[in-house]
Amino acid sequence: MPPSPCPATLLILDTETTALDPGHGQCIEVGAILFDVPARAVLAQVSFLLPAAENPAEHVNGIPAAVSRRPQPWHAGLAFFSALLDSADAVLAHNVAFDRQWFGIAPLPAIALPWICSMDDIRWPADRHLRPASSVRDLALAYGVPVWAAHRALTDCTYLAQVLERCDDLEDLLVAAREPRRLFRAQLSYAERHRAREAGFRWNDPVPGAWSRRLSEREARALSFPVQPVEPSDQVAAA
Repeated sequence: MPPSPCPATLLILDTETTALDPGHGQCIEVGAILFDVPARAVLAQVSFLLPAAENPAEHVNGIPAAVSRRPQPWHAGLAFFSALLDSADAVLAHNVAFDRQWFGIAPLPAIALPWICSMDDIRWPADRHLRPASSVRDLALAYGVPVWAAHRALTDCTYLAQVLERCDDLEDLLVAAREPRRLFRAQLSYAERHRAREAGFRWNDPVPGAWSRRLSEREARALSFPVQPVEPSDQVAAA
């Protein structure tokens, strides 16, 4: 299979929500930046609030529900967001598993583009000294991007865009990030569990009772310890 081409245009996306999943809340804010990869340049950006009756996560994102209901052209913002999607080759978010789940639920459109996770899919250079699954804040600081606020959608998109602007090897990182990945379980003894942690494996998430991580076949072969593919049935949470 030929390698995936590098996307020329990314839609950097972030959401703020009233809960951790759509079954218990809604998306209250969308931020997005259309980013040109070869030019390392921002082409366009948008941010808008979606009206919410309540926001139990206000202590996290700082968005009062009453503010979300103030008059503002969110329908126009949503239309422009859809236009940005039409201009992108792929979507980039820092936690795709979280952000992707809100799209396809009205009024947000479904997204058919490939997704790239800057937290799990991109293997940032070792000389940046980032821990696996680092936060947007830590990623920004590793690339010398000033951090002045957190937990608003467009702010986090801006941090990611400024990180990408500083990546000389961005094309290589994006091509590698698009390699097919699946879950692997580390085959290590309890005494060697630190090796799994240092390699970015997570305990009990999403595989109960195991250290696991999504890897490409190339990444799995490059590890210094054995791993085993995880079957879908192994991912069922313990009762």
